[in-house]
Amino acid sequence: MITCQNITIQYGQEKVVNNLSFEVNQGEMFGIIGPNGSGKTSLLKAIGGGIIPKEGEIMIDHRDLSAYQSKELARKLAVLPQESDTAFSYSVWDVVALGRYPHQKGWLQGISKRDEDMITQALLQTDTYQFRTKPLQQLSGGERQRVLLARALAQEPDILLLDEPTNHLDISHQMGLLNSLKQWSHERKLTVIAVLHDLNMASLYCDRVLLLNEGSSVALGTPVDVMEEKQLEGVYQTSLQRKEHPAVPSPLITFTPERTEDFAVIKDLKVERLHEWIKIESSQKWKTLSSAVIGAGFRWHHQFVNRHVDKNYSADNVEMEYGQYLREKGLDPNDTLGMMTAAFLEDASILISKPSSPAIYVMISAGVSNAVDAATAHQQADWIPVMGTINIWVFIEGNLPEAAYIQAVMTVTEAKAKALHDEHVIDSVSGTIATGTSTDSVLIASSQSGVRYPYAGTITPLGKEIARLVYKGTRDAIKRNKIRRESL
Repeated sequence: MITCQNITIQYGQEKVVNNLSFEVNQGEMFGIIGPNGSGKTSLLKAIGGGIIPKEGEIMIDHRDLSAYQSKELARKLAVLPQESDTAFSYSVWDVVALGRYPHQKGWLQGISKRDEDMITQALLQTDTYQFRTKPLQQLSGGERQRVLLARALAQEPDILLLDEPTNHLDISHQMGLLNSLKQWSHERKLTVIAVLHDLNMASLYCDRVLLLNEGSSVALGTPVDVMEEKQLEGVYQTSLQRKEHPAVPSPLITFTPERTEDFAVIKDLKVERLHEWIKIESSQKWKTLSSAVIGAGFRWHHQFVNRHVDKNYSADNVEMEYGQYLREKGLDPNDTLGMMTAAFLEDASILISKPSSPAIYVMISAGVSNAVDAATAHQQADWIPVMGTINIWVFIEGNLPEAAYIQAVMTVTEAKAKALHDEHVIDSVSGTIATGTSTDSVLIASSQSGVRYPYAGTITPLGKEIARLVYKGTRDAIKRNKIRRESL
């Protein structure tokens, strides 16, 4: 639908866009990204007819842009610039009505029923209908931006050009605007070309993105292809990380500030060991991956609670009950990682790595009355669980990528299973050696400072020490749990 062939845009002797070629398809949401001064706005102005390229050609529907009359082009294409002159005190309705001018045949033609319908629809779509009688100048920056978008939509264009469309908008209206644009591009085949500074918005909403730097194309493709970590770091000259969005298949870009605070270290961990809990506190936060009751998944925490509960513990909403428990203890549930167990915490193991090994701190509480063999669990249709949990915490003084967290979980699981085997813990239903309990939980916490450990599998230096400590700690905790159960 839109073809840009060898476009060069020049101001005086300075080339701001250099020999750029690409196509935009009908119904596509196309993003243009890049740092300030990379030529994004100049390129958008050229596509809209506001700048004549020094070299190259721009074609819309296989027809040169210069061949369109202004009113004809306005029926084809609408523009929402970064800034718009609002010196005249038009009402919102009148501003949006200006969008109907390309569809009127003469200077004296009044507003038709069709025009009124399209103006109303545009106001409703942009959540500005309630402002229709107000002067535009009385609105906030974000409200004015939505009114100007309504004016563009009232043109009924095939192509919509947007320069920083989310400028001045709060999060709710940013999402609302981009959700609507995405919907219109699919349902109405509206072609949207948007200059965006927010890389995550571009990732979430654009079908393809063009990455510019100093007027040249660095990459063109889907967000998954273009938003590669090292490539973005080179263009934006800043430290960043690419993750995957938790809800949709899009890259999520996070920028990394320089850290000025102290880093978490194992020697600063403070442990409080009581009958009702083992609480570990740190003055600095640790990056954690866990299956905890409170604070599960990847999070950052500096307070950790392994709570003892009665074997008959029951709650309709465990997370809510646990959160209330923490608040009563003066702890913030949003800043605390919490697990629970019916095992007596006096029997828990706490171990520290050897001085010559990676710095690791391990806490393990173990109850095995709920022991189960994962290989035979599918046969236990009528199995009724009883309280029994192995909670394993591993604190690592070091810097781990997320893959190493998963490898550490695997190492912990393998070491735990071997400990149960060697302690001959039996699944009471199948009569086979248990591999764990049905409610086991694990925590991997890293200081994200100091030595970088790219891997944590069982044969790596980090994995070897994790496995050694978890194996020994689990066996010791199980032995003490057995003695206690036999004495009851």
